[in-house]
Amino acid sequence: MMNTLLHHIDTLRQILRLPRADLCFDTRIAPEDVPATYRYYTKPHPRYRIIGNKTIGTALIDLARYPDAAAYLAAIQGKNRGAYHAKRARARGYACTEIERNDHVDAIHAINTSLDTRQGRPMDGKYLDRVAHFERQPHFDYYGVLNGEGRLVAYANIGRYGNFSAFSQLIGIRNNDGIMHLLVVDIVTRLIERQHVRYVMYDTFFGAQPGLQQFKRIVGFEPFRVKYVLQ
Repeated sequence: MMNTLLHHIDTLRQILRLPRADLCFDTRIAPEDVPATYRYYTKPHPRYRIIGNKTIGTALIDLARYPDAAAYLAAIQGKNRGAYHAKRARARGYACTEIERNDHVDAIHAINTSLDTRQGRPMDGKYLDRVAHFERQPHFDYYGVLNGEGRLVAYANIGRYGNFSAFSQLIGIRNNDGIMHLLVVDIVTRLIERQHVRYVMYDTFFGAQPGLQQFKRIVGFEPFRVKYVLQ
């Protein structure tokens, strides 16, 4: 009993030490999807009902810390950091670019079904069916990593909701070439260059497997306490 109490106290201390971010949902961007996403982010957490779903330990990069893309890349330099792995992927012939998903229907299905489990969990059923046609949402950007033969090996969908953008899908084949680092690092550098948002989100740290937490850290994400506002 005492050990459990001490664990909860330590967790509370960690939460209180987290930096704070105010994220604004702007309904003018997408009058239907933005409020729906706001409700999802702020509904009660599935395990800890007294807090919002994505309010504690939210994985964010505060883009205002970086005056330009070079400053961000400098912050994630070093062996086994994000910039190192992204550079390694480029050296192996991979390139990150914006994509039209309907040009890569078969490749997306191959990526989605390339593994039975990810992060210790079975693949969600929505990834198993082949999607014949993708609808483009106007507040989303779609990126992919192409190999040297031009085949899609990883992709990401990222939506803009107000003063922040958030990844909704980020998935690739499993290899050791640094393709996922390249994908995230290139997207973040473009967000910094465009200066349309203050933050970029990649879900949360709490509940993620240690390997995914480590991945988020080496590409620059940190855990935050978040307050959401709908406008």
